[in-house]
Order: sequence, then structure tokens, then C-alpha cells
Amino acid sequence: MLFWVFVFLLTRQSSLTRGHPNLLVRAPTEGSCDCTINSCRTLFDIIWGCLVTIFACTWVALHQNVPDPDLGWFSLLLRKLRMMLMTIIAPEVIVGFAARQFLSARWISKEFKVSKTHGFFCNMGGFVSEKGHPVSSIKQLPDYMPAIQKIKKADIEDKSKGDTLSKGVAIAQGLWFVTQCLARVSQHLPLTELEVATLAFAVLSVIIRLLWLHKPLDVQQPIVVARSEVDIDPLQEEDTTPLSDSVTLIDKIFSGISSIYQEYSPLSSTSVPSFYISGIYQEYSPLSSTSVPNFYSIEIDAKDTYRFLAFAGVCGIGSTFGSIHCAAWNALFPSMAEMWIWRISSVFIAAYPALTMLFAAINVWAPYNNITVAVLWSFMVAGFVVYPLCRLFLIILSFTTLRALPPSVFVDVNWSNYIPHL
Repeated sequence: MLFWVFVFLLTRQSSLTRGHPNLLVRAPTEGSCDCTINSCRTLFDIIWGCLVTIFACTWVALHQNVPDPDLGWFSLLLRKLRMMLMTIIAPEVIVGFAARQFLSARWISKEFKVSKTHGFFCNMGGFVSEKGHPVSSIKQLPDYMPAIQKIKKADIEDKSKGDTLSKGVAIAQGLWFVTQCLARVSQHLPLTELEVATLAFAVLSVIIRLLWLHKPLDVQQPIVVARSEVDIDPLQEEDTTPLSDSVTLIDKIFSGISSIYQEYSPLSSTSVPSFYISGIYQEYSPLSSTSVPNFYSIEIDAKDTYRFLAFAGVCGIGSTFGSIHCAAWNALFPSMAEMWIWRISSVFIAAYPALTMLFAAINVWAPYNNITVAVLWSFMVAGFVVYPLCRLFLIILSFTTLRALPPSVFVDVNWSNYIPHL
């Protein structure tokens, strides 16, 4: 509720500078800048502050799974750059990935009486057998859990490149940017389109960091654990992740999303594709791998209704991300074309996740037939083409609109209104 109030206030204050975009020089201003260090900010300050925040929300915020031990530094760099690009284009996908790992880690923590850090470490391929294969499936966990329980939480955290304090500071950084935007709104000072776009990243970044608060950061080497001495069925050696019986329609939807981007044939490939955004890898076998895929998380036993609610939550976050961009609906743009491109792109980014959730609900609870499936896939395929274009348009416009800004944009927040004697 507070979020929508903020969007309303932001739209209302931006409407104060509404007018024909070509009449920028004659637009009324709500403040003046006397070019003193205490009352002004420069264009460099705006750009630098936004870029630093975006970098912290993408590169720094990413908590990747443990990579293959044979990967070199350049391959590791490309691996993280690809994930950073995914965060910029579709940050709600990363939120979904983080939420899935959080739920799985919490289930492991409760089921086996270990910490959430242990649960995350299992999900990210942090524990491997003596043969170097990741312990990353429900079938494997009971056999290796006695050894995992003997490992101290501090030993796992020691492998992390960031502790709770550093993650808390990063969360505070995102909240500080949100606070600055709120302060500008309350003082009727306009925000640039770049700041509105950065605000969307900052809000999602706080959510991602909270979900990954107990996940170790940038772990490069796993921990070897021994199997307990129990009688094991030889067939269990061919362990794989749950297949058709446990994969719901929602999982199939997500898996289908990935196949649109990348054709994959297990008979002609030596590795599992890394773009399965659902975390469901139907062909992945831990005993034939040395690491888990980029977006992997252990599949837990959950009801279809619970799965759908989680899916709906991710779609809701995606709509929130687009709605924040809609807050600049009545902002002053250099041209009419840029204004309408921003509006259309923002509406699509906000509406597409919600419509996807609606179509998914129809397919989950309505009778399964070819017509509904065809409509769903046609809608989703069209969205996979239009959605990245809309995101690209918003990113480009965030910078091109900086060429013509109203004077009131450069007026800094007067913090003495909130903190006496500052």
C-alpha cells in the first residue's frame, strides 16, 4: 500500500512540470539553485550516484552458485557478466531465482535441523562428494547430511566474500537511495528518468539481498563431505533431480521459457544449459557433473497451490518494477516521441508479468486443452520479443533524456527540514 502511495505522489509531483516537451525552457520550476555546494547538485552527481547504485544492485548483489573448479578467471568473469546482463534486462527473474533458493534453503534447514546457510550451500553446489560430484538433490541429502551437520556454520561463512555486516551495508545503500527519492518527492523536486529507473533497481535489490542474506557470496571452492555408512540401493547411484511426476505445469512453463532462448539436446550436449530460469533442470544429474548450473536450486516437495502463489509473487514483483517506471508518466521529456515510448514501455513491463500470471492460472485450474495452451505460448513468445525491447528502450531513454533537464532537477534536498540543526 505504501508503495502505491509513493507512486501516486511521484506521478503527482512530476505532473507539476507537465507541458509540451518542446517548451522545456519555459517550464515552471519549483526551486532555484544558487550554485552553492549546499543547495546544488550537478549532472555528474546525478549520473554517478545512479550508476554506482545500479552497479551495487547488479554486479555486487549477485550471489552465484559455486562454479566448475576447472573454469579460469576469464570464464568466471563472463559467467558473472551474463548474469549481470540478465539482472539489467529482467531483474524479476533474479528475484524469482533468489526466492526459489530461499524457500529450498529454509525447507532443508527445517527438515534436517541445520542452519539456512547450510541450506543455501547445498543449493549452490557447495558440498561435493569425495569423487567431486555436487550433493545437490533430495535423494542425496539424507546420505550426506550426517557429514554436513558436522560442518560448522562459521566454516561455511569463512568461504564467503561478504559477511552479514557488509550485506547489511549494501541493503542500507539501496534504502538510502530510496530515501533520497522520497525526500525529493516530499519537497516537490522532480526526479530524472534515470533516477526513476535506478529507483526500480534499488527496490528489487533490497528484496534480492534480503532473500540471499544467509547465502555465501562468491564461493569458488566447495567443501568435500563423506557419505554415511548405510546400505544404499545400487540404483540410487544413478541419482537425478525429480522428473515428470514432480514437475508441475508452472515448472513446464518456466522450462519452456528457457528452451525458446536456447535449443538444447541432452544427446548432443556435454553440459546442461545455464538459462533455465525456473531452477528445474530435468536432464541434470549430479553424479555426472562437477558443479550445479547457474540458476539451479534443489527441488523440494511443495503443493501446486504453494508453487503458484510463489510464482504469483514473482510476477507481482515484476509488475512493481514496471509500475515504478510508470511514476515518470507525466515527467517532462525532450520530445513527444520519447514520452510515448517511455509510457508504452513502462505499461508493458508492468502489465506483462500480471498477464502471464493470469494465463498461468487459467492453465492450472481450467481444463487442459490445445486452445488455452496455444494462446498461452503465443502470448509468452510475443512477450519474449517485446519485453527485452521495452527494457532496452527504458535504459536508453534514461540517459538520452538527460540532455534537457528542468532547472529544478539540480536543486538538492534540504535535509535540515527533517534533521534540525544539520
